[in-house]
Amino acid sequence: MGIFQRFARLPLKSTYIWSLCPQYSTDLTTVDSALIVRSSQLIQHRCVHSRVMGASPGNTGAAPPRLPFSRVTQEDLAFFRALLPGRTITDPDLLKSSNVDWLKTVEGNSEVLLRPKTTEEVSQILRHCNERNLAVCPQGGNTGLVGGSVPVFDEIILSTSLMSQVITFDNISGILTCQAGCVLENLSNYLEERGFIMPLDLGAKGSCHIGGNVSTNAGGLRLLRYGSLRGTVLGLEVVLADGRILNCLATLRKDNTGYDLKQLFIGSEGTLGVITAVSILCPHKPKAVNVAFLGCSSFQQLLETFQRCRGMLGEILSAFEFLDASCMSLLEKHLKLTNPITESPFYIVIETAGSNATHDEEKLHKFLEEVMTSSLVTDGTVATEATKIKALWSLRERVTEALTHEGYTYKYDISLPVEKIYDLVQDMRGHLGDMAKNVVGYGHVGDGNLHLNITSPSKDPALLAAIEPYVYEWTSEWKGSISAEHGLGFNSRPVRPCTYFSPLRCFWRGNGSPTGFSGENYP
Repeated sequence: MGIFQRFARLPLKSTYIWSLCPQYSTDLTTVDSALIVRSSQLIQHRCVHSRVMGASPGNTGAAPPRLPFSRVTQEDLAFFRALLPGRTITDPDLLKSSNVDWLKTVEGNSEVLLRPKTTEEVSQILRHCNERNLAVCPQGGNTGLVGGSVPVFDEIILSTSLMSQVITFDNISGILTCQAGCVLENLSNYLEERGFIMPLDLGAKGSCHIGGNVSTNAGGLRLLRYGSLRGTVLGLEVVLADGRILNCLATLRKDNTGYDLKQLFIGSEGTLGVITAVSILCPHKPKAVNVAFLGCSSFQQLLETFQRCRGMLGEILSAFEFLDASCMSLLEKHLKLTNPITESPFYIVIETAGSNATHDEEKLHKFLEEVMTSSLVTDGTVATEATKIKALWSLRERVTEALTHEGYTYKYDISLPVEKIYDLVQDMRGHLGDMAKNVVGYGHVGDGNLHLNITSPSKDPALLAAIEPYVYEWTSEWKGSISAEHGLGFNSRPVRPCTYFSPLRCFWRGNGSPTGFSGENYP
């Protein structure tokens, strides 16, 4: 039931297909599997792999066989070193961090890391790898949470970390065009100096890359206000598996001249090509920002607070996030953060963003007065200064960091009807009993996205067997999604077998990501 198991090949002539992106930069005469992967090219594997760190093959099952790709030779290294002088890395010590994911739960065995600076360099790398039948693993910030940003075996790692230039910015339309390796926080700082903001905000903004964000259609904290990247990304530049460059780097907000090809690559997790540049619509920086941190005694009261919030704050509501008491305990225990209000079973982070401070504060005050009077909220605090706002947001953004200190974490990123979000956490606690150290829930109430995390002192096959397929069956029963924003990655193997793509013999994994960011990081 994998979403990548079948792609229908479009029965259209190539000249028409490529004319849909009038800025395409190569003269193409055929449309083949480099763009649309034929089902006959998909090789399915049972995605159980002994590369999980700290595990033995006996605990994880049989590893999928390495596909018949070539090994890197001295001639290949000579080509890469001539193309990327000083940017072809073979030192095992320098490669170590690129072979291991952010959670330090999975690792690969790549012996070569390539660091191109331009789209043309990426094109030449992929053309060479395609001709030599060499496997490639694109990577950027390597902050993913589902094991999709590191090699499975000995793939060449293609890093976009040096592709970090802003190409253009239009301060009238607010359209930013930049290379895929730009760090999200750097883009945010660049835009704020010019009176704009990124429509995307993540806890991992200090290290994740915009190309990876796009490749997994990352959601983030501002989706409630600005929507998903499918709506704000206006254009992409992508290098296909055989090295051809697809230039759809448009800056038009409206264009109905044909198929919207960029949508194929948004959320495709590296299966169709490497995103090298992005154009994105950025909103004006709000003049007034307020953050409220509130406590609720039940999840039902939290949901009722959300309903009141949407009705009373309306156009200035920017975010509505939640975390449970277990999350707060971990923040206090491991990160020494301070709970600014009295202890509660549930906590809410509400952000408003508008153009009139007096107007916004008045609306927020009326909302808070109503929810406190009606006992929906038991306690709360409000911040308007930047430092205090950052402190309140850290209580939500740093939950994933706190969880890393609890031992081994089983992470699930799930979309559900809003009223069912926390039922899964409670049912999972009852289902697991004493098997788990902690079962915690937090996430985005505004878009029905739960981050379910289950911890144990170390990796425990018996615990995993109790969690899966229970969590997936529960989600399916309520017509939810098993990947809301993290991507599928290596860790979704019980639901969907890993799909190995070999369009034109170049290697693209169904669990990869063009810039190594598998969905939202530190969600």
